[in-house]
Amino acid sequence: MSRRSVKENKTVYQQSRERRNLSREAASERLEFVSADRIEKIESGRSAPHPDEVLLMEKGYEDPELSNYYCTHECPIGMKYVQRVELKELPQLTVELLSALNAMEEEKNRLIDISVDGRVSDTERKQFNVILSKLSALDRSIRGMRIWIEHALITGKLEEER
Repeated sequence: MSRRSVKENKTVYQQSRERRNLSREAASERLEFVSADRIEKIESGRSAPHPDEVLLMEKGYEDPELSNYYCTHECPIGMKYVQRVELKELPQLTVELLSALNAMEEEKNRLIDISVDGRVSDTERKQFNVILSKLSALDRSIRGMRIWIEHALITGKLEEER
């Protein structure tokens, strides 16, 4: 068994690896194409991970939150378009998702009215921004539910149909 790091400001990648009780060498074997030295550089912050490495860590560490973290904190495109999602419990996710769906149901007809002429007028812009905000909340709820499902499959809370 390897020694556990006592470093205080650990990166999410190191925290994720350590939650699986993996040494860098064991993680390297699990990740196949990422060396222990490369893992150390990523975890120390001396080198940024590549997207394919994050995907390997997500799978190897069984941590579906890593990709969301990478996209929202390190990828310039993701930082613009992807919202941070935190793992929550199923009841809270369900209520948030239903609330977001209900909010969009209320705005559906207004969105149709705004969109019918193919443009958003100055008088429609404020309401359109409200709709965009509600769409954003719906997107965040859907992503949260997806991460919960992936996490539940990994941890056995949800059995994958065969």
